[in-house]
Amino acid sequence: MSAVLRAQALGKRYKQRWALQNCDLDVPAGRVVGLVGPNGAGKSTLLNLASGMLKPTAGTIEVCGGRPASGPAQLAKVGFVAQDTPTYAALSITDHLRLGARLNPGWDDVLARDRIRRLGLDLKQKAGRLSGGQRAQLALTLGLAKRPELLILDEPVAALDPLARREFMQDLMEAVAEHELSVVLSSHLVSDVERACDYVIVLVDSRVQVAGDIDDLVACHHRLTGPRRNPDTLPAGQHVITASHTDRQTTLLVRTDTAVHDPSWTVSPLGLEDIVLAYMTRPADAVRDTRPALEVLR
Repeated sequence: MSAVLRAQALGKRYKQRWALQNCDLDVPAGRVVGLVGPNGAGKSTLLNLASGMLKPTAGTIEVCGGRPASGPAQLAKVGFVAQDTPTYAALSITDHLRLGARLNPGWDDVLARDRIRRLGLDLKQKAGRLSGGQRAQLALTLGLAKRPELLILDEPVAALDPLARREFMQDLMEAVAEHELSVVLSSHLVSDVERACDYVIVLVDSRVQVAGDIDDLVACHHRLTGPRRNPDTLPAGQHVITASHTDRQTTLLVRTDTAVHDPSWTVSPLGLEDIVLAYMTRPADAVRDTRPALEVLR
């Protein structure tokens, strides 16, 4: 698996506080990757390090084969849309496109103007008078017209209403299909990740808890419900992610590559959100499986 982003023992410290520490991560190239995790997991810090907006305190990070922001050629490889979808309020859309052309040697002005036209935006309109959804679309246009190898989006729809969020995600999926980008999308909304991404990484306290193809992860996780019992008695191939008990009943979320044959269990399928939440509630230092089939990363 070739990696578009690779971090080893990566850390970022602000004075006495570590925002990211001992992070090991491989992000596969040519995929649309959803990065999810609780607040404080280090997602935004990781993406800011990947874009070159921050420099690491410890460890190493490599993006598109080089050190982030190490020179003009490296900067041109990465497009970045931050959480607040930054635009300049006093500048018109035309001004933004001219600025993009001046700053980016690979700028595709035809792509940019075509997207603005399809969005129905007025080139003379100042960014400060656009709606939140329109500003997000402008920021996405600037990121795409740069023609990057990797497009990084850090919570790009967090402040948008449901309709604007759906339109943004739909436009993103169409752009990815058209331009064959590698994408890393950070989001708190698993529904957005499930809609737009084909690969997911769950980050908790700087540690990758699980990573893999969404379809594979959904196929390999199940909920088992049955009479109360000790999870340690399960067959070796059934890995318990979470367990809960009542006086008479045990409910387990397990990961397994084989069918569950024990008739005392009721086996139920799980959605991606159930799986993500289960890994988010585990201790960050819980033992993680490293089987290649699930691409669980250390």
